[in-house]
Amino acid sequence: MTEISTPVAIGGSVQRRVVMVLALVQVVGGIGNGAGIAVGSLLIKDVTGSSGWAGMAVVMLTLGAAVFTIPLSSLAARAGRRPALTLGWLSGAAGAAVTVVGADTESLTIILLGLLLFGASTAANLQSRFAAVDRADPRQIGRALSLVVWSTTIGAVIGPNLTGPGASFARTVGVPDLAGPMMFSAAGFGIAGVLTFALLRPDPLVRVAGAAPRARGIRAALPHMRGCTLTAVYAIASSHAVMVSVMTLTPVHMQDHGAALELIGLTISLHIAGMFALSPVMGWLSDAWGSDRTILLGQSILLLAVLVAGTSGDSDLQITIGLTLLGIGWSASVIAGAAMLTASLNHDVRPVVQGFSDLTMNLAGAMGGLLAGVVVAASGFGTLNAAAAVLTVPVIALVLSGRRLSTSLL
Repeated sequence: MTEISTPVAIGGSVQRRVVMVLALVQVVGGIGNGAGIAVGSLLIKDVTGSSGWAGMAVVMLTLGAAVFTIPLSSLAARAGRRPALTLGWLSGAAGAAVTVVGADTESLTIILLGLLLFGASTAANLQSRFAAVDRADPRQIGRALSLVVWSTTIGAVIGPNLTGPGASFARTVGVPDLAGPMMFSAAGFGIAGVLTFALLRPDPLVRVAGAAPRARGIRAALPHMRGCTLTAVYAIASSHAVMVSVMTLTPVHMQDHGAALELIGLTISLHIAGMFALSPVMGWLSDAWGSDRTILLGQSILLLAVLVAGTSGDSDLQITIGLTLLGIGWSASVIAGAAMLTASLNHDVRPVVQGFSDLTMNLAGAMGGLLAGVVVAASGFGTLNAAAAVLTVPVIALVLSGRRLSTSLL
């Protein structure tokens, strides 16, 4: 049922409770995401015997997130954030369980279906950051959403390092080693869904008595794709494509050079730490320094990241540094982009436009992951990083043109 209430004091006790609950859920859900992402591409490579197919793991994960994004944002607009986020987490749990079945039966079709459902957890994860700013002080949008993003750090860093314990657990229950971390994912997502349903009260998405129904669906979002809103949506999607395309093939690149599973897990952990650990800093920069400048900072770091990763050769240290920088650049760009997007919209259209942004973000990631496998198979990991660098150019141009326009209007 849609919540009908009078407005609450922005930044008050309700907002603090919302952020606390969302942060707790992100810790638990982050364990599930980290564990599954670390082994998804390896599962597919193990079943198909081909590195070219490995990119399909992140393709299905991000495509699944895209498929669930608009339905979940429409459900949030109609009934509130709590039921939408709960459905997302529980669907992700079902997907992780299906992936385990696919690994046990060595069925690529079942694994791909499971990863598609697994992507619903990513949709819930992304929409949680917007739930954190539904009641936030407009001057602290960046900090509010970044605190929830930051809380993912704990679980997301732990998750990839569960590859070893997951393999041991898998042998205990009689499934393939790489299915073990996926079992941890199913448990983490299930707990996240239960916590969301039980604790996210009152719903952060306030509906004022007598207010018109919120806009829902993709068509309702399209008229708002202009100015800062368009820049923010494009910056988020492009930065995600850069990050996903490089990150997707890094485990395969490292494995082809003889890196152990534990080292691959550590590298992905440091990458995810780069994505989330500095989130409060990026949120503060966005609020205090400006979201446009913070996006430009993020693009600069992404360029440095692909330069380091693309020239790493068989150096495990250099690829780890590159992946860590990749996460930091993503963090600055996506957090500042989300803050710019939220600040540019009225409350009545926020859920649907935020959902549209997440849709484009995940489609861009899916396309990046899909093409990454093809590019690496045809021309190598260095070429992939060079192609990723090109994607930063339109973002920089859009932000700079927006800054020039703002200056000329002063």
